[in-house]
Amino acid sequence: MNPRLEQLQALTRRHFLGRTAHGLGAVALGSLLRQHLPAATPGLAAPPDPLLSRPPQYGGRAKRVIYLHLTGSPPHLDLFDYKPELVKRDGQDCPDAFLKGKRFAFTSGVPKLLGTPRTFAQHGQGGVWLSDAIPNLHRVADDLCLIRSMNTDQFNHAPAELLVYTGSPRPGRPSIGAWVTYGLGTENQNLPGFVVLISSGVQPNGGKNSFGSGFLPSVYQGVQCRSKGDPVLYASDPAGMDRDLRRLSLDTLNGLNELQAAELGHPETRTRIAQYELAFRMQMSVPEVMDITRESASTLEAYGVKPGEASFANNCLLARRLVEQGVRYVQLFDWGWDFHGTGPGEDIRDGLTKKCATMDRPVAALLTDLRQRGLLDETLVVLGGEFGRTPFREGRTAKGSILGRDHFPDCYTMVMAGGGVRGGTMYGESDELGFSVARDKVSVHDLQATMLHLLGFNHERLTFRFQGRDYRLTDVEGEVVKGILA
Repeated sequence: MNPRLEQLQALTRRHFLGRTAHGLGAVALGSLLRQHLPAATPGLAAPPDPLLSRPPQYGGRAKRVIYLHLTGSPPHLDLFDYKPELVKRDGQDCPDAFLKGKRFAFTSGVPKLLGTPRTFAQHGQGGVWLSDAIPNLHRVADDLCLIRSMNTDQFNHAPAELLVYTGSPRPGRPSIGAWVTYGLGTENQNLPGFVVLISSGVQPNGGKNSFGSGFLPSVYQGVQCRSKGDPVLYASDPAGMDRDLRRLSLDTLNGLNELQAAELGHPETRTRIAQYELAFRMQMSVPEVMDITRESASTLEAYGVKPGEASFANNCLLARRLVEQGVRYVQLFDWGWDFHGTGPGEDIRDGLTKKCATMDRPVAALLTDLRQRGLLDETLVVLGGEFGRTPFREGRTAKGSILGRDHFPDCYTMVMAGGGVRGGTMYGESDELGFSVARDKVSVHDLQATMLHLLGFNHERLTFRFQGRDYRLTDVEGEVVKGILA
């Protein structure tokens, strides 16, 4: 036979399917059986599943995380860190000792100190100081742990946000949600292990790197869902394709990918198979879990949600629904917390009141809802921005009538609740004017190490080998903040 014709025959689809039909059938059968196999059966080599639920290194209190990121960073001195001495010295020149050797994003010269115009009071049995801008959080004060001694070395939004989520101010590292899913997998094989919800219509400052997988297999990256329209883009079948045809096409694709995986052993091939299968299952499960109209009228009222809108309130309720269904890590990003004072919406008086109204009620409802459902003790909730705000007026707006603050990395506040955290407490302290940490400094890497500890991981041992060395979320730093543990 002509060698050229024989080669062409081998390349035809009919010839390929005729030779591999039994292999594809076995692959499809294995895919169906895999979900029924235990994680580790002696003597039985189950196909690897990167999203299979796995135990932590030791018994952590938290099983899942809801991280609420207030993009732009809220003015902590007007919400969580009360400074009476700063109020007394409002309008005075900032002392040179606090400015020497410091750089600020938009302020130069000698700025004026800015005491908060908000009213503070102590709430709950723990006497947690909270301002009048967040009245609903007063009701759940005994669930809150305020870390008032946070510190970072970044004062611009994108690098500071990347540091919070990836442990590095530069793109390329895996996000904390990816690390957690890599370590624990997911409890629901029909839903992603890591879901991202974005409100206010703006992506996070660090872009998709803030919820990406970096050098980890891409199956661990955050899946962005929408609270309005199709929950996941491109997951719906195109016109003319029904579910049976989708299943048949996936079986064929998986067969090809299994052949490639067996030949080349590339981990991303397994990732591709897992993502195709997850997308198929998500077509049925995601629309159901994202449908908040299934909630009671009292629940919708508590959160202040409006079904069909893309709001922070809707996303808080969706976060509860997702963790309730076994999603391991839910990340919320809400734009609009960059209170420089360049417009009325950025004034720490009326502007902050209006912005907090979109956050305060749903966050309080989320914590209450989780507690009533028995989920709060096993769900770690984190709230905050990427850095703090200055104790003085922002330079560009210093002579105007609108009050705003500049970026400030030296001292700020993060809030945690549930998941093994001591509620009703204030950890650490800033100095009397709020310029620096006076006691119990907590770095970004310390916060990350503590989160992993609460999930049952030694942050130094949750590693991934890349380019010849083992990497971890906390790089070469980080200590567990034992003072906030329940």
